[in-house]
Amino acid sequence: MTPASYPDMMLRIEDMGVTYPGNVLALRPTTVDFNKGEFTVLLGLSGAGKSTLLRSLNHLVQPTAGKVVSAEFGDLDNRRTVRLHRSRTAMVFQHHQLIERHTALQNVLTGRLAYHSTWRSLLPLPRYDLELALHCLERVGLADKALARIDQLSGGQQQRVGIARALAQQPSMILADEPVASLDPATSEKVLGLLRDICQEDGITAVISLHQLEYAQRFADRIIGLANARIVFDAPPAQLKQHHLNEIYHGNYETKPRTVPVPGNTTVNPQPTKLEIAR
Repeated sequence: MTPASYPDMMLRIEDMGVTYPGNVLALRPTTVDFNKGEFTVLLGLSGAGKSTLLRSLNHLVQPTAGKVVSAEFGDLDNRRTVRLHRSRTAMVFQHHQLIERHTALQNVLTGRLAYHSTWRSLLPLPRYDLELALHCLERVGLADKALARIDQLSGGQQQRVGIARALAQQPSMILADEPVASLDPATSEKVLGLLRDICQEDGITAVISLHQLEYAQRFADRIIGLANARIVFDAPPAQLKQHHLNEIYHGNYETKPRTVPVPGNTTVNPQPTKLEIAR
């Protein structure tokens, strides 16, 4: 397969599977396309295979079967193509992976390191990089925190710095592994909304792993549901039905009203038909 054969494709996995040492099956062989500009949520319980699938997309987890194909660089079958793919694929982590004793600006600038040789990265970065990093902080609403140390920021602010760092990489794709798992509901909504809006504005393909159904329904263009190391659902949120949820969550959900935070310090109460995962 050549990337030109699929003009809407950003990334494809072909019969890709992952088995960890000890013969632990983490992801059954599967074939999936991730399309340009699409905001995809990987949905499922812990251990379903979400993080394994997500991290295999840039070979942070090495596939043990099949392959990953990039629209920009072709098969990721050697160090060079993996390195090039990673330079255009940014990561946002659950635990933000920021340097707490450094400022927000210094952390965002690390997103530029992929564009410089090792020796060049030891020197002060060019003015363009500095201006870009400041612009990225402005886009996530933290321009006034550029010189604040990370350990002086709230959890939500730290995650926004992580998003700014990803943007500084000027990626064609963003992978976010449980980016709001440690945040409160209101902050989670704000962070996910910000990430989705920026990806839409810039045409960035995004793949986000979550376990919260309500966030997937609200923000995703497409939901891929996983259970028992395999994909059991792949469609827009509107097509997600009760029997799909039974399979994804092993019946562990309930139908009841839920108070959902919205901007402006107000709340709305959905009708009782809203589905929610049982906590």
